[in-house]
Amino acid sequence: MDTTLEQPARARLIIAENQELPVPAILRYDSTDPLAVCVDFPPEVSLDGQGVTWTFARALLEEGLRGPAGGGDVHIWPCGRSATVVEFHSPYGLALLQFDTPALRSFLLRTYAVVGAGQEDLGQAVEQGLSALFGSV
Repeated sequence: MDTTLEQPARARLIIAENQELPVPAILRYDSTDPLAVCVDFPPEVSLDGQGVTWTFARALLEEGLRGPAGGGDVHIWPCGRSATVVEFHSPYGLALLQFDTPALRSFLLRTYAVVGAGQEDLGQAVEQGLSALFGSV
């Protein structure tokens, strides 16, 4: 059975030293893509007025809760005991957001309750990836 988890999260967009803006976000996990997690942002906070979804490895989130992680478009690192910074890079620039660590940790644990670490059905994930890549070729 396919399961989707969604959890609202408090995020703060860091705009300058000691200046932040609250940003609504939804953390999302779908068991049909067991290796990934998503962060959804509503249209009112995007540059083009459309909702934005960032998808990255669930393992990256786990690693970033313990120490600096990431080497591509998403970087994650702890900031003290109660905050975690997520940095998103795009062709238009970067966004630096701070999340409450307990909320991220709770979400991550919920994802592992749905699909345990090492229990991911990679055959289905590979099939979906190939279908998306090649379409109906």
